[in-house]
Amino acid sequence: MDLAEIIKKGQFDLHMHTTASDGVLSPSEIVEMAASKGITTIAITDHDTMHGIKEASEAGKRFGVKVIPGIELSTKYKGISIDILGHGIHESKPLLDTLQKIRDHRENRAQIIVKKFCELGMPITEEDVKKHSKGDVIARPHIAKAVVEKGYAENVQEVFDQYLADGKPCAVDKMVLSPEDGIRLIHQAGGLAVLAHPVLVRDDTIIEELLKLPVDGIEVWHRKQTFKDSARYKALADKYNKKITGGSDYHNEEHSLGEFGFQP
Repeated sequence: MDLAEIIKKGQFDLHMHTTASDGVLSPSEIVEMAASKGITTIAITDHDTMHGIKEASEAGKRFGVKVIPGIELSTKYKGISIDILGHGIHESKPLLDTLQKIRDHRENRAQIIVKKFCELGMPITEEDVKKHSKGDVIARPHIAKAVVEKGYAENVQEVFDQYLADGKPCAVDKMVLSPEDGIRLIHQAGGLAVLAHPVLVRDDTIIEELLKLPVDGIEVWHRKQTFKDSARYKALADKYNKKITGGSDYHNEEHSLGEFGFQP
C-alpha cells in the first residue's frame, strides 16, 4: 500500500465507520455510496474491530472501489484520548486477542451504563438499546438513542453532554491502550499507524510528542479541521518525516463521505 500514491491520485477517503462499530451504513452500503461519489479508494476504520472488512472488500470488487482494511484503536496518553488509525492491516493474533478483550469490556461497560440510567430514574433496557444497533457492537450512541426514544432527552448530543461525557453521571471508562501499544499492534498486523484527527487533541505540544513515537503518519485532512489546521499538521508531518492521510470520519448522514478539506 502506497499512501503517497493514493493521496496523489485523489478520490480517496481513508477514515470511515460502518455498522460494525458505530456507523449507520453497512459495509456494503458505505462502499456503494463511495462508488456513487466517484471515490476510488477507501479505508474501513471501525472502532476496535475488523468485523466489517470482509463484507466491504467483497462489495469493493462489485463496485470497483479499492478497500483498504483498517481499524481505529482507542488509546490514551497523559489522560487524553488519542485515536490511532491502522491502514493495510491483517488479522494477526496479538491484534485479534486484544480486540476480543476490548469487546468483552465494552459489553460489560454498556450494561453498567444502562444500569446507571435506570438508577437516575430513566429506565431503559438492553433490548431498547439493541434496537438502535444494526451490528453486533453496542456503543454509547446506541444507548443515547434509546434514551432519546424514551423521551428522557431531546437529542443524542444532550445525552452525551449531560450524562455520557467524561465526568458525567453515566460515564464509565472504556478499556484503552497506550499509543505505543496501539502502534505496536498495528505494526504486528502489517499496517501503517496514523494519528487520527489531531485537532481533537487540542494541544500541539502533545501532537509533537506523539509524532516522536514510531507512528507512521498523521491525518492532515479531517472534516473537523480547517485549512489552517491542515497546513499546520502538514508542516508537522514534514518536520517529523511522517506520511499524510485524510478522511471524512463518516458515521452518519450528518457527515459527507469524501469531503474532508483535502487539498492536493
